[in-house]
Amino acid sequence: MTAYFIRRFLLIIPTFFGITVAVFVIMQFVPGGPVERRIMQIQMAAAQGGGLAAARGAQSLPEDAIEQIRAYYGFDKPIHIRYVQWLWKVLHLDLGTSYVYQDPVWDVIRSRFPVSIFLGLTGFLLSYLICIPLGVMKAVRHGSKFDVISSALVFMGYSVPGWALGTALLVLFGGGSFWSVFPLGGFRPDNWEYLSLWGKITGQLHYMFLPVVCYMIGSFATLTILSKNSLMENLGQDYVRTAFAKGLEERRVIFTHALRNSLIPLVTGLGNVISLILAGSFLVERVFNIDGMGFLGYTAILQRDYPVALGILVIDSLLMLVGNILSDIIYAAVDPRIRFK
Repeated sequence: MTAYFIRRFLLIIPTFFGITVAVFVIMQFVPGGPVERRIMQIQMAAAQGGGLAAARGAQSLPEDAIEQIRAYYGFDKPIHIRYVQWLWKVLHLDLGTSYVYQDPVWDVIRSRFPVSIFLGLTGFLLSYLICIPLGVMKAVRHGSKFDVISSALVFMGYSVPGWALGTALLVLFGGGSFWSVFPLGGFRPDNWEYLSLWGKITGQLHYMFLPVVCYMIGSFATLTILSKNSLMENLGQDYVRTAFAKGLEERRVIFTHALRNSLIPLVTGLGNVISLILAGSFLVERVFNIDGMGFLGYTAILQRDYPVALGILVIDSLLMLVGNILSDIIYAAVDPRIRFK
């Protein structure tokens, strides 16, 4: 099994190479890149500063000025040379400098880590704390009215994207046409530094309630149904029937014997928690105006800030690839029957 995981780790190299090549090439040919945006900024500045005559003169910049702009952003070299130079910097832990913020990409991304970690970890923990007991209740009461109604509600929530649910919740509870219960956006109150400890706790909960709900909605149905089906499968096993035949209480059989084995499929998802925590959600953070990793990636794509977008891609890709391997390791650790070859 050790050889299997060594091969999996070695496969990270070609997989990462393929992901970055594809995205890098696509981004280089997207219209409205940094060169075009810089030329447009110069033309707009000339129009505002020199009137109509200056605006007409700025419509066509000299060719040498355009070449200088292209050289500044590195677009004077062939695309394969640019990729090799970028990859060489990445291998030396240099993600480049942001076109928009004019700061090292790592510093720009690192400042968003606390936001994404808080949202991702909170949503992840709450999903497991709610979905596992709900799945157990659905399995025990399979076919009942509670099971049918909860399944309908769970799958209705699953069919609604998180960003769409966030928009609807803001309209209902964010001071739109109905109730003003929660703020329209932001990560925490503006007067955060002046609040007491209790005020910070309640203020953070007040701001994060709706975004966390939208974070959870995507995995809610999957975890609930997975926990229910896994428990029902184990309840039909011989060892459970033997436990009932010995006269053990139903609660003890379910929670001591069946539930322990039913958690194995759920535990395997813990390997991907690092990617879920740091990746963020582009559209959810955009809807709630939360300046996390997801919102940063969203704005970087819109503003053609290639170094930031590629830096986030590097981090997310590595986290995803390593997380998949960690899931297999956890699966093999909690279930002795699993042996990878």
